[in-house]
Amino acid sequence: MIEIAPGALLKTINSPADLKKLSREQLQELTDELRQYIIDVVSVHGGHFAASLGVVELTVALHYVFNTPYDQLVWDVGHQAYGHKILTGRRDNFVSNRKYNGISGFPKRGESEYDTFGVGHSSTSISAALGMAMAAKYKGETDRKSVAIIGDGAMTAGIAFEAMNHAGVADTDMLIILNDNCMSIDPNVGALKEYLTDITTSQAYNKLKDDIWKALGKLPVGKQFSREMASKVEHSIKSFVNKSSNLFEALKLRYFGPIDGHNLTKLVDTLNDLKNIPGPKLLHIITTKGKGYSLAEKDQTKWHAPGLFDKITGEIYKKRYELPQPPKYQDVFGHTIIELAEKNKKIFGVTPAMPSGCSLKLMMDQMPDRAFDVGITEQHAVTLSAGMATQGMKVFCNIYSSFMQRAYDQVVHDVAIQNLPVIFCLDRAGLVGEDGPTHHGAYDIAYMRCIPNMIVSAPMNEGELRNLMYTAQLDSTNNPFVIRYPRGEGVMPEWRTEMKEIKIGTGRKLKDGKDIAILSIGHPGNFAQTAIRSLRTQGVDPAHYDMRFIKPLDESLLHEVFQNFDKIITVEDGTIVGGFGSAIIEFMSNHNYKAEVKMLGIPDAIVEHGSLKELHHECHYDANAIVETVLDMMKDKIKVTELHQ
Repeated sequence: MIEIAPGALLKTINSPADLKKLSREQLQELTDELRQYIIDVVSVHGGHFAASLGVVELTVALHYVFNTPYDQLVWDVGHQAYGHKILTGRRDNFVSNRKYNGISGFPKRGESEYDTFGVGHSSTSISAALGMAMAAKYKGETDRKSVAIIGDGAMTAGIAFEAMNHAGVADTDMLIILNDNCMSIDPNVGALKEYLTDITTSQAYNKLKDDIWKALGKLPVGKQFSREMASKVEHSIKSFVNKSSNLFEALKLRYFGPIDGHNLTKLVDTLNDLKNIPGPKLLHIITTKGKGYSLAEKDQTKWHAPGLFDKITGEIYKKRYELPQPPKYQDVFGHTIIELAEKNKKIFGVTPAMPSGCSLKLMMDQMPDRAFDVGITEQHAVTLSAGMATQGMKVFCNIYSSFMQRAYDQVVHDVAIQNLPVIFCLDRAGLVGEDGPTHHGAYDIAYMRCIPNMIVSAPMNEGELRNLMYTAQLDSTNNPFVIRYPRGEGVMPEWRTEMKEIKIGTGRKLKDGKDIAILSIGHPGNFAQTAIRSLRTQGVDPAHYDMRFIKPLDESLLHEVFQNFDKIITVEDGTIVGGFGSAIIEFMSNHNYKAEVKMLGIPDAIVEHGSLKELHHECHYDANAIVETVLDMMKDKIKVTELHQ
């Protein structure tokens, strides 16, 4: 492992207590060293990149001003928390970030007392910090501060507005820091972005706010008349600026800013002042995602999580292959939806803030009037798609599996109950690797197959993904339709196959066999095929069925299986609790079959982060696990065979 040494000053910081001993001049030096250390480590070991660079000054200022961990910082999403981890005792372990058995890429309560709330999905910070502030008030901890750090992209989600709506009347001492950089992973969209830009660029508005700020700083804190005077001064802005109201002030949050989020001195002074102003407050800071690394500043989407790269030249290392390689499933989706949309004018694409990740951006570029990024608004994305479906449109609503959990009510209430033919493409289904438990798509089979009217499918390869997409958009398909597929590469270098309709609820037998039946769903069918090649050399002859649909099941195929085999293995990349294997056992019970069934898949446990290979092995559903399970189930027959030889 390459040794990466922190700077001389950073090397002395083992906790925020050490940070507080530094002079203002040393703080700037520390900031430079912290930014460089993040660049050094991520370039060699990988991880999220640009987001953490953008909040280096803010991170240093927060831990310098506030009494952490007694004062509680809640980092929204967590992509930007690398500097926070390094300053809170995890500097020397930072090289293990996102690695198997290493530290998490996100704040995690079990990892450090400084990680006050586990995060991974966006927009939860204000609710969590408000809950902490309300608890502190109830316990009489009047000196305890709660701070939520949220990006402007995360601010688009409904839960952020729900929390601000409550915070404005909760009478708690909390601070919301709005980190405004016009980016989530892709550029931000929507009216809120334009509103914040308007605030940022309004010279009259900002001059008056600065005057108010100076006036507040001169008022004697804690006296009743000072709060009344501050209120009068703040409200006077409405008379001077051509704005009916500030959005945040309308929610009864005292608004400060915008200020330069890279001006460390200004940040420290501002945070010190805000500590002494009671009530709910919002500080608006302007930052640059990727700050301090010029290439990341210029192309923030590309450098959100670039992988390994040469920090000097900026070359991002790519795997080099001699032979053509399979594409990523997401790219097959992106190109296939364009092919379909060119022929079917009813097709639309919708994604909540993941156009690059799910490859809908390809369609957005070619058909901007038919493909939309709606921001971090999973609930809205689903109901928007449902509304379009009522008008005869065929909407491909592409949401990562773990993010779809956030829109479950809309799936049930707005889509399934009305039996609207929305097509849910669940990207990142199954284990996702280094992003860990907040991002694993473990539960969608279980939570989708229990919903009436729902079709639930999973392709084993790229050709099957294309066929399922083709089938879902046909006029004859009139139900909600789930197509789930994993992160990463498929198995077909020549993937642009002719698209064919698949009869809904039909699987396929890939291999005859006489000893045991392997039933797979989705990409793990490829693990089964690898296992079968190994088992042939050991004298075991399995049959293999790719079921393709979890709901409805191919009952004809299952009758064949249970009439011919008394030993069956199910393989899936979802939770085995309520998942595909459970569906097979339910079928067996309902039809009074008797068989020994072993279910392989994600266990009933929180699976941490690591490479996909490591996690598949840990969860015991990779090719080796299938071989071991088959041999264990067949051990009696194998012994008898050996005796007769």
